[in-house]
Amino acid sequence: MNALAVIPARYASTRLPGKPLLPVAGVPLVLRVLEQVQKCSGVDRIIVATDDQRIADVVENAGAEALLTPPELPSGGDRVAWVSERIPSKIVLNIQVDDPLVGPDMIDPLIAALSDEGTALALLAKRIENEREIESPNIVKMVFDKNQRALYFSRSPIPYPRTSGAAYYKHIGPYAWKREFLLQFSGWNQTPLEKSESLEMLRVLENGYSIRCIPVARDTIEIDTPEDVAAFEALLA
Repeated sequence: MNALAVIPARYASTRLPGKPLLPVAGVPLVLRVLEQVQKCSGVDRIIVATDDQRIADVVENAGAEALLTPPELPSGGDRVAWVSERIPSKIVLNIQVDDPLVGPDMIDPLIAALSDEGTALALLAKRIENEREIESPNIVKMVFDKNQRALYFSRSPIPYPRTSGAAYYKHIGPYAWKREFLLQFSGWNQTPLEKSESLEMLRVLENGYSIRCIPVARDTIEIDTPEDVAAFEALLA
């Protein structure tokens, strides 16, 4: 199997408890994301990885696959790695359960990026157009070099606007791993910056490895607050 997509779906969300089961325009959020990933021809199999039987039941009743993962796993990436250990593939996609607008135009470029021998992990970068997002700790900002390799990720504004005209980018949507690197990642302890920012991608950088950043034009709506739900439902109306 070439590409396995895993959707980590933890019940105990800080801002929206039970978020994967939250009705969004009448459909549980996890099922909306699942339907979008099913549109991707490059994905061979989809697994919802959850720590809660209620989520697994909803997924399986919809005719899809779910696996119950140990509740003590510290991050979504660790949950994805746990699944990957049991289901071999060349590429493993981590699909965020709060991203109901994910689609082939976001997933296919990530799969293509991993055809480069020097790329073991790739994610998406979207230029920020709404200035309020720059200051929001819910938006993960990122800076990368001229070769599209990540330099840092933060919930704070980066770069610091010492002069005007700075371009700000945010990490959105899914990311793609080569399976061997994902399993290596899962064996590392959480790192100081990762714990400080609560961003698992910093574990990769702190261990001296690179991350490929793929610029995309289309934005998404990540469901973290009731206002996000309203914005998504307005988009569908």
